[in-house]
Amino acid sequence: MSKHDSLFIAPGDLATALALLTRLPIKARFERGAKAAWAYPLVGVVLTLLAAVPTSLALTAGLDPSFAALIWLACSMILTGAMHEDGLADTVDGFWGGWDISRRLEIMKDSQIGSYGVLALCLSFAARWMAISMILVTDHWMLSLMVVATLSRAAMPAVMCALPHARNTGLSQSQGRPSLATAAVAALLAVALAVVILGTASLALVIIALGLVWTVTRIAKAKIGGQTGDILGATQQLVEIGLLIALTLTA
Repeated sequence: MSKHDSLFIAPGDLATALALLTRLPIKARFERGAKAAWAYPLVGVVLTLLAAVPTSLALTAGLDPSFAALIWLACSMILTGAMHEDGLADTVDGFWGGWDISRRLEIMKDSQIGSYGVLALCLSFAARWMAISMILVTDHWMLSLMVVATLSRAAMPAVMCALPHARNTGLSQSQGRPSLATAAVAALLAVALAVVILGTASLALVIIALGLVWTVTRIAKAKIGGQTGDILGATQQLVEIGLLIALTLTA
């Protein structure tokens, strides 16, 4: 056992979080598992900075914000391997395609996508594309999108902590559940970053994120009695969509 395994916050936790939530070729200590979940908001910061480079170049070159928004979304999905989108599709398919818990979990594990999942992906992509297109015309678009990325990823440890594992296999189960303290650090880190970046006005976004986390938690508990990796991906997507729509109201 490494001397860092028992630490609350250990060197390399950000690398572990990046390796878990992205497709970046990073060496990580996966034995840290859910203990590294406090760093999930920082993954949002890294992804924002990486996606902002080609998006900024597109805007500087004079491309319409709608095309730049497509570039942003494409970069984000390439960097993450679209794992959160996959989780959203599987969750919607399972929740509304199965008649009991075992059947819902079976559908969620199936690699084939159903009609509910397709519709969810189409609506998710359309909502984010339209919202990001509107946000990109503002002077502080990168800061706004960074706050969305951090808060939506801080939502994942909250759900992991609040709900037990719904099955005995899968990525979420293999990484374990974060402690309440770990989930709290992730949340506080995301809130602190949001306030530093956008000021106290960002607290409205925090409230929206909390409401969406509560909603997902209630539905997941009712549908499958817990959480899976797909639920976590769906959580990130739904919080992201909700926050993006909220930002368009002030864009």
